[in-house]
Order: sequence, then C-alpha cells, then structure tokens
Amino acid sequence: MTLHPVQAFDDNYIWVLDDGHRAVVVDPGDARPVAEYLSARSLVLDTILVTHYHGDHVGGVAELLRQTPARVIGPATEKLPVPVERMRGDDTLNLLNDNVHVRVLDVPGHTAGHVAYLVESGSLRAPILFCGDTLFSGGCGRLFEGTAAQMLTSLDQLAALAPETLVCAAHEYTLSNLKFALAVDPANTALAAHQAICQQLRAKAQPTLPSTIGLERQINPFLRVREPAVAERVARHADLPEQTAVEVFAAMREWKNVFR
Repeated sequence: MTLHPVQAFDDNYIWVLDDGHRAVVVDPGDARPVAEYLSARSLVLDTILVTHYHGDHVGGVAELLRQTPARVIGPATEKLPVPVERMRGDDTLNLLNDNVHVRVLDVPGHTAGHVAYLVESGSLRAPILFCGDTLFSGGCGRLFEGTAAQMLTSLDQLAALAPETLVCAAHEYTLSNLKFALAVDPANTALAAHQAICQQLRAKAQPTLPSTIGLERQINPFLRVREPAVAERVARHADLPEQTAVEVFAAMREWKNVFR
C-alpha cells in the first residue's frame, strides 16, 4: 500500500491510498490534481471518502465521477453534491478488493455531521486516520456548527487511538498551529523540537504530515486540556473562574481564533 498527499489550493491535502492498481481518494476538493496523480501512476479510482460537506473537500467529487465510476462514501447527515453511501459512527467497510478495512468514527464539532475514517488493516505499517478538519497536527478545526463539548469528545476519541496511528489531516496548518501551541505550552520541549523539524520540512516544501496520535498527545494543546500547565495558562489568559476540560478547550479555541 502507498499513502500520498496530493496538494490542492493553498494548503489542502487530498490523501490517496493505493495498492499499485486501484486507489482510494479522501476529500477531493479539486479534481484536476487528483486526476493527474492517478493518470501519472496508472491508477484506477476505486473509492472516494468524504469527511464533511465543505467545498474544499467535495468540490472535485462530481468531476471525478464524470471521468470514472467510483464508489463514494460520506457522512450520514450532511448535504453532499452527489449521491453517496451514507455512513455513521461504528459502520465498517472493506475497500480495494477487501484488502483494506475501514471503521467510521463520528467526530462532530467542525461541522455537525463530520466523520473520520480509520484504516485498521491491510498491507500497512500502522493504522491510518483520515480526520478531515477535526484534528490537525498541533491543532484542531474551528467550531463552525458544533459545540466545544462535542469537539472535545471527538478529539478525546481520536486521542484514544493507538499511538502509532498515522494522522492524515486535510490541511498544512502545522507551523501556525505549533506557533500557537508554544504560546499555550511554552515549556514543552517535545513541542519545540517538533517545531524545528517542521520548519526544516517546510523550507524544503515538504509536508509535515502525516503525524501520529502518539506525537499529537505530546505536542497538541487541544489534546492536552487536562494537563495542569496547559489548563492554568489558558485559564489565566481567559480569566476563567473554573478550569473544567470543556471550559479550557472552549477558551483555547477562542484564543486560537484571534491568535497571530
């Protein structure tokens, strides 16, 4: 199996998983770079996975279906531009001639019906998480439709996955996220070391993804809201009278929204 991020727009990654013959494509917001990638490698588009309805994730689906028939999988409750097989949390499916087993996770917060896809088997060195805009390296998605409590529950669910799980987020937001993370968690040596690595990667125009769940547990402040140092710093910044996990998370997300 080969896993590759196809770049689109300014900072999107459209993930492609293939077995050398057939390919699964995740969140194709733009058809052109996907079609070029598949053609260059003589891959047949087998399945499209959609995590949520935003245009930069679904804008290329209809065009790809005009070029080649493919199975389209999407969240159960969101309005999508083409007919899809509707999936919700704990549903499972097999892809690429049944060699890839996928479990669907409900992860509301960024949108009300957002899902993630966990690839748990196949010829893979580690499980793969296609998490859309729920989890980013060093950060998380904005709360456009869901609540802080929903997003924290979704992130807790992802943080509980095996530490070796590859985190395939949909955007190259890592450096800006790590800049904020260091403002929240300045004494975190693992975070500072990872920032240096990511700066070197981006200087060479290389992706900082995939990350891993184990790494994100160490560096991502949105997965660390219960760490005393993180909670206390957010509470001071937001003048929180209490420090419940949801309150810390909500205040941290608001801080990130205006951070420069």
